[in-house]
Amino acid sequence: MNDSQSPLDKVNSWIKNSVGLKLGTITILMLLLLIPASMIKSIISEREMLNQSVLNEVSQKWAGKQQINGPILTIPLIYEYEIEDGKIITKTKYLYLLPEQLAITGKIEPEKLKRGIYEVVVYKSILDFSGQFKLNTKIDQDGLKEIKYDEAFLTVGISDLRGIKDQITLNWGNQKLDVQPGSKLNDMISSGISIDLPDVSNQINTNIDFSFKLNLQGSQNLSFIPLGSTTNVNLSSTWNSPSFNGNFLPDNREVSDEGFSADWKILQLNRNYPQTWIDKNMRNEMQYSALGVDLIMPLDDYQKSMRSSKYAVMTIALIFLVFFLVEILNGRKIHPFQYTLVGLALCLFYILLISISEHSNFNIAYLISAGITSLMILIYAKSVFKSGKFTGVLTATILGIYGFLFVTLQLADYALLMGSIGLALILGITMYFTRNINWYKLNMKTE
Repeated sequence: MNDSQSPLDKVNSWIKNSVGLKLGTITILMLLLLIPASMIKSIISEREMLNQSVLNEVSQKWAGKQQINGPILTIPLIYEYEIEDGKIITKTKYLYLLPEQLAITGKIEPEKLKRGIYEVVVYKSILDFSGQFKLNTKIDQDGLKEIKYDEAFLTVGISDLRGIKDQITLNWGNQKLDVQPGSKLNDMISSGISIDLPDVSNQINTNIDFSFKLNLQGSQNLSFIPLGSTTNVNLSSTWNSPSFNGNFLPDNREVSDEGFSADWKILQLNRNYPQTWIDKNMRNEMQYSALGVDLIMPLDDYQKSMRSSKYAVMTIALIFLVFFLVEILNGRKIHPFQYTLVGLALCLFYILLISISEHSNFNIAYLISAGITSLMILIYAKSVFKSGKFTGVLTATILGIYGFLFVTLQLADYALLMGSIGLALILGITMYFTRNINWYKLNMKTE
């Protein structure tokens, strides 16, 4: 009887027992599984864009981000210049004066609005403005014909006028003045309110007190332009996840689970524009000095889901590594189709995570998704491995991966550190368990 194998049998035996071929096949499967992993990222981005569109839609109906710029006192100046042939031309210029003192005290009351399954952070605020103007500025006298003190006006910039909820009354000295919608300083302030002042000619070289209250609502952000020679801003809120932004951070801040409080003190010397000027557009300089706060959602579910999906390759590689080592150490043949099913189950985790987190707490969604995926893989692997020891190793690996990923998602600031330490541990463990394998003389057992 001839026991020699035919060429076809030799090829089949090589295909079944070649470690190099199996590694190549697993690598190709991993690369192919990057396609559904990439599609999952696209789904997360699409859902995040839909969430952003809902946020923008709600903000348009409620009120958008609010920035308060002002008050700015403006006085028209009439100049006459002689040109050729003795002709006289008249030109109107504007003198802009900023407050000597400006104090802003605000209380922000956040709200969460729901549109379908999405949440949007909006707020209501009560803002008290007070301060002083000092009318002792020196004016360029060359060609000056008249100073129209009786046409002086104040302008207060408000980004979204739809957010004003009550009538505004300006206390100017001992007078109460009504305000009008619209800005007369379109080059510097595109949206706001204006107040026509009584004749201020009798208030030269005096301090004029002013104050007004603003009941304002908006979305996500509230900011201010520090126009005073000395500007003091104090804000408080029950929102516990503020992000202070702009060109100045608070001098003092307190953030707790009950909310936050913060205060700023900005001097004229801290900004790049003067207290008075004539006919210059300081819009860019003023914008650069803005300060304020964002009412942000703590690392939202879409960001966490997107970050977790970036670990998909690592997760698939580690689980495939366990299956491959079982083949090497236990002599169990695992078909590429079985690898594929396990890889698809791992990809299913991210779909479950994003879909469940849209309807519940992210941590609960993570627990449910990881539990379902792990249970599917472990039940399947038990029948494939036929070994309690190796099933236990796989269980520890899956729990370790999902536990490591969960901790990394919670510690956003330490994600890189956690990732690098985790990868170092994984490599070390893999080297330890494979240290005694003779890869050159490896002979995989056949069934």
